[in-house]
Amino acid sequence: MRDDGEAGAWKVTILGLRVNLRIVVTIAAVAGLAVLYGTVGASGRTRGAHAASGTPIYLDRSYSPAERAADLVSRMTLAEKASQMVSSQAPAIPRLGLPAYGWWNEALHGVSRLQLAPTGNATVLNNTTSYPISLALGSSWDPALMYREATMISDEARDVVPQNSLNLDFYSPTVNLGRDPRWGRNDEIFSEDPLLTAAIASQFVNGMEGKDQHGDLLPQGGGYLKTITTIKHYAANNTEGDQIGGPTDRLSGTSNMDERTLREYYTAQFKQIIRQSHPGSIMSAYNSVNNIPSPANVHLIDTLARQTFGFNGYFTSDCDAVYEIVHGHHWQPPGWSRPVNNTERSALANAAGEDLNCDAGYADSFNYANSLPTAAGQEIPTQTDVFNVNDMDTSLVRLFTARMRLGEFDDVASEPWVKAARARLAPGSWTNSDANNAVTETPARLAVARAVGDRSLVLLKNATGTRANGTVGKVLPIAVPTSGPFRVAVIGYFANPASMYLGGYSSVQGAPGTANEVTPYQGIKRAIQAINPSAVVDFYNGFTGNPTSAAQLTSVDPAAVNAAAGYNDVIAYVGTDDSTASEFSDRTDLALPGAQAQLIGELAAKNPNTVAVMETIGQVDVGSFEGSVPALLWSSYNGQRKGDAVADVLLGKYDPSGHLPFTWYQSVNQLPALDDYSIRPNATSQGRTYMYFRGPVSYPFGYGLTYSSFKTSDMQIDSSHLNADDTFHVSVEVTNTGTVTGRDLVQLYISTPDAPASLQRPVKRLEGFRQVTLAPGQSKLVTLAVKVPDLAFFDENLNRYVVDDGRYGVQISSSAADSDILRQRFVTVTGSLTPVPSVLSAKPVMPGDAARGVQSRVMFPEGVAVLPQLTVSMNDESLYGYISAHNSKPLPAGMQLGFTSDRPSVVSVAPDGSIHTLRNGVATVTATVSYHGARTATQFVVRVLSEPDRITIDGRPLRAFDPDVHSYDVIVPDGATVPRVGADSPDRGATLAVRQAAGVPGSATVTETGPDGITLTYTVYFARRARSDEFSGTAVGPQWTWIRQDPANEHVSGGSLVITPETGDLAGTTNNARNILVQPALGNWAIQSKLTFSSAPHAATQQAGIIAYQDDDNYLKLDWEYSSGAARLSETTEDSLSGTPVTQLLTTIPTGSLLGNTVWLRMVKVGPRYATYYSADGTHYTPIYNVGASLTNVKVGLFAFNGTGTSTDLTVAFDYFRVLNWGPTLGTGHAAAAAPARRAGRATRPRIRRAPRRVRRH
Repeated sequence: MRDDGEAGAWKVTILGLRVNLRIVVTIAAVAGLAVLYGTVGASGRTRGAHAASGTPIYLDRSYSPAERAADLVSRMTLAEKASQMVSSQAPAIPRLGLPAYGWWNEALHGVSRLQLAPTGNATVLNNTTSYPISLALGSSWDPALMYREATMISDEARDVVPQNSLNLDFYSPTVNLGRDPRWGRNDEIFSEDPLLTAAIASQFVNGMEGKDQHGDLLPQGGGYLKTITTIKHYAANNTEGDQIGGPTDRLSGTSNMDERTLREYYTAQFKQIIRQSHPGSIMSAYNSVNNIPSPANVHLIDTLARQTFGFNGYFTSDCDAVYEIVHGHHWQPPGWSRPVNNTERSALANAAGEDLNCDAGYADSFNYANSLPTAAGQEIPTQTDVFNVNDMDTSLVRLFTARMRLGEFDDVASEPWVKAARARLAPGSWTNSDANNAVTETPARLAVARAVGDRSLVLLKNATGTRANGTVGKVLPIAVPTSGPFRVAVIGYFANPASMYLGGYSSVQGAPGTANEVTPYQGIKRAIQAINPSAVVDFYNGFTGNPTSAAQLTSVDPAAVNAAAGYNDVIAYVGTDDSTASEFSDRTDLALPGAQAQLIGELAAKNPNTVAVMETIGQVDVGSFEGSVPALLWSSYNGQRKGDAVADVLLGKYDPSGHLPFTWYQSVNQLPALDDYSIRPNATSQGRTYMYFRGPVSYPFGYGLTYSSFKTSDMQIDSSHLNADDTFHVSVEVTNTGTVTGRDLVQLYISTPDAPASLQRPVKRLEGFRQVTLAPGQSKLVTLAVKVPDLAFFDENLNRYVVDDGRYGVQISSSAADSDILRQRFVTVTGSLTPVPSVLSAKPVMPGDAARGVQSRVMFPEGVAVLPQLTVSMNDESLYGYISAHNSKPLPAGMQLGFTSDRPSVVSVAPDGSIHTLRNGVATVTATVSYHGARTATQFVVRVLSEPDRITIDGRPLRAFDPDVHSYDVIVPDGATVPRVGADSPDRGATLAVRQAAGVPGSATVTETGPDGITLTYTVYFARRARSDEFSGTAVGPQWTWIRQDPANEHVSGGSLVITPETGDLAGTTNNARNILVQPALGNWAIQSKLTFSSAPHAATQQAGIIAYQDDDNYLKLDWEYSSGAARLSETTEDSLSGTPVTQLLTTIPTGSLLGNTVWLRMVKVGPRYATYYSADGTHYTPIYNVGASLTNVKVGLFAFNGTGTSTDLTVAFDYFRVLNWGPTLGTGHAAAAAPARRAGRATRPRIRRAPRRVRRH
């Protein structure tokens, strides 16, 4: 039956592209592409053109880790590739000898979690050493101490990981900046300052990864990494949020700022760590930055981290930050007409450079493993390309390069790090239970935990007063007599809790581990009685009831307060814990929890020799008691030997040397809103951090007292008139003028006193520091270097850094406060930075890739040009060369590039610098750039595969053929015979075979097996043109095929096909739906049908509609159905490319009174893109959804079934089924569908031809 709703030339919009269906040509389905990042190992290795006989390249140590990784990835199927891109645990691939690998492990302040289960969160470990938390370490201002601790942590990690060689990637350290004390994770960070954070975090990276303090691999590691660290959370992740979906919710919020703030502050520490220690991994954050989710933020991941900062490792998402792209952020990328769906979120993240998807925590059923295989064929437009398998390969090579560098693919028993671990502990003897007897908590590791605790304590106040024995002097250190009566009260819940709080991401201490813990009370008592065995040291909880957390400390115990008067000294020990703030909640104020401030005040009133010790997540409000107590000590969570450490400082065994790594504000009222990410002062903010905050503070950044005293003198600067490229040196003499040995912290700040206010320059910036240990009367010369380029500021108008002309103040200080400036000189800077290359990066492609939307690749066919697409980042962070698709900037005049190949027989470099693939294998290309006397380099790996360079049909070339495209549609005219397929290959060592189609419809396959044993398969599908059916007879037309036909519930009469839906479904593994009617429809098409229901769908899962069908596990359907208590239009897709059927409900539209009992449905396919529409009158069509689907050998048709429902009171009459099926047809001069204009040029790319290897067609 003819319907007026059918137009002669339908027009549709697909992802914003207006398309006239009469002029669109067929798109060949994409199914097999590739890409990489690579680093080359020791240059002294002997390399051959091919791996040793019988040994695949990925198991051959003569190749670099990146080359081996590329070879391994080239041997994986699409589903296998995707399976390796998830954490929790990537599964084993037994045929490749690949073990399961747990990526998600934790070692923030001691190895504490391992990914021991195949799914879910990492497993908390029992009885491993817990060192002071990161903020405590930040208070030490001691990078060398951090290195010592991190070395101990990585030793213990090797002791406890499976086989001493797996699960060695650790999601630590946290390097966000402490820009607001209310943030719930402030204990995990090192400082509010980028330079201090980078200095300490870099030594965490070095110690963990088996490097020296300069970032070079230790020789005793045999060239292997010890572990891999992950610096997190990138970037500007400084709120947790107590309200889901609120402005501070990290899962849905956005951190908005200008580019200057982003570069100078929130990413500055990442840049410095990358350049100082080359960490193996970066974790992106949950939050958006400037309204783009961090996991899909190309500017953060690619432009800044990779191209500008020079990061060469892999990116992982936070868990489950990719999920939150949809569920938290509801992100609609620029140019999109709707928010992304669950498949697209993975594609957009991976294309941005998010290599690994941590998929536990806030998870749903979608992740990289089951989403990327189908996404690879959907032509999803991203911010960088059209998503394809090359994006996956690039990520996989990064991931497996990391694993290769850890040594798991070699003889692990002979590797130095494994041998050392097995010498400490018998292999396989450690278990994650109390049965391990805390064997890895060795005396040496516990000693380091104590030493770090010593240096982390900050002495905030130490006033002179009258001691209990009548002498006058400083209250601290406590003077313990060697004999006679002496009484000390230690008061406060946190001094002796039943279970010590050690900070976020701590291991669990069972009975064996608890035996190694020392509470503050235990440590103080033991230390005092070691001096005076007759001394009395008593503990009082200080609060009524039986509190077990800070939140419960609400009522001061008057008995404890009254008892305080009877002691020589009172130590009031107060604190916070995860009931105060944590990863999941921020503080709303800075008050000590409960009545702890009240306790301090009342104790001080009873005993003037009351010392307050605070062990907290960060700063707290001290206003109510600071004036009442003569001494104040602070640390963050100070590790399992915290009791020994606090005793060392209180009794003077260790002279306190800690200094505040943050600004101690007076009140929360001085701070802007927590979700305000501005740093500089504005109309509603006094600014943040010591650099910009101009209000009064309780204690300034860098502040800390000692029991000694120091004099700083003889400040010298080697040059006071400088240009922008210079380095100058500042030296001072430091003398210990006290009576005890102590450590002085020399702090160097730079100010810009003459800068115009309009430039909003910081008050000062930390540009160097050095700790020096001096005996009484001893002096040392301390020299610090300052690079003038480091003083540059980011100019948003120029999009680069510039150095201000003018005067700079050079301050040697004991804190950031102006009142603590000890010495100051001035230097004058003139001129501009000389631009020189700083970072070189590459995104290699071959001709035609740009037109196809491929941004980078690692897998290349033989005989093609390799286009390196180099990006040069200068020292001022300006970019030249290839920056992104459609965004390039010419190299400056005089800049020179050079290329070399480590295997010229595989990949050659011609005298003119052009690069070509020659034969099957793998090679590393080194690119160099030279300019203004400076030179830098990068390397990328090229994996050359044996692939056909031509497929023929009936002797004529398949014009759309490309080795990356593995599936083709050919429409065969009525009456034509079955086409014959042939193939050619440039690799004479490869084996080609063709299996011909048995008929039409049917398919032919071409396989090529290279000398590396890798077989690639290409499929050509044949079918006649699809045909409409008006259902005007007594049966459906001959073009149709029934899927599970039930004649009792279908018939053709009255000009319609009528189906009575029955129980049955297409969902997951339930594939029993009956009376699905389909016919082949290759290439592009548009289908439309008019459906008349006997009544609107009204019972559970009644549904009828139209479908694009490959098989029961791969389809896209549009229907009118009853679900979730209403009739609605629904669009659902399912695919099984990952090996397991994955169903996704794309959209639903509740219909209500929108429709009567009749609906017109339309679906349009252009390439792998599908657009759907509905109409209530057959004339006016409303768009429903547009999406990609990776379907091959597509059939189109209609269906009606009930799903799980059992109702039989509905019938659906399909008035007609109309189809337009277009594209060049066999015999028209195009053997198969041609690519559209944006993919043109692929078949004509330059190739180096040798005599082809031809296959006999049979």
